[in-house]
Amino acid sequence: MKKIDIAMPSMNGKNSLNGFTDDEIGDDHIFTGLETPLRADAFDMSDQEKKERIAILFEEIMNVMGLDLTDDSLKGTPNRVAKMYIDEIFSGLNPENKPKIALFDNKYQYNQMLVEKNITFYSNCEHHFVPIIGKAHVAYISSGKVIGLSKLNRIVQYYAKRPQVQERLTNQIGKELSTILATEDVAVIIDAKHLCVSSRGVKDDTSATVTTYYGGVFNSPSKIQELQNYLKTDHV
Repeated sequence: MKKIDIAMPSMNGKNSLNGFTDDEIGDDHIFTGLETPLRADAFDMSDQEKKERIAILFEEIMNVMGLDLTDDSLKGTPNRVAKMYIDEIFSGLNPENKPKIALFDNKYQYNQMLVEKNITFYSNCEHHFVPIIGKAHVAYISSGKVIGLSKLNRIVQYYAKRPQVQERLTNQIGKELSTILATEDVAVIIDAKHLCVSSRGVKDDTSATVTTYYGGVFNSPSKIQELQNYLKTDHV
């Protein structure tokens, strides 16, 4: 098996943030900024090179755990995981995968809020690399331009497909839509289940996390209530 040199992270819990060690922080979600933390050289390596290296590293993880990689069921796993990481569940890290967005004139003169609700997404917690599964509700009021409904879904998926913190994900979607649509009148609500909470740690399988982004007119109680009423309405 090919070996490569990698820097090993500290396992003693002595790294600190605001005076707390990793062990003291524990399962708390840390939101360090709006941008996903990426190194400056994050895209110097091609996707194919990344998949080859991830396969080698994941094979090493499996070996350390004592799994028999000669077994027919396991021997293809390192390559499958590498392909899944780069081409699927973390594809939103690569700006080349950002959806191309076309805007259209608001010829219908629709000046009320447009709500796209129950957008299903799958992300991954950046603290444990286990799934976050949830639904996003997105709303905006046109400033003269409109966006295709499917593009709202694609923007949510793009930012979800990376290691994430739910607060960051919510803000990234909101800021992106505000920039694209040239309006502050954007709202994003995310209701999600974190497997790092339900499958490990406290093992709470019933709790969910809700985060919101309210911009422009959506900061008013009346608009928030109107949006909430839309979200409670069943499909016709």
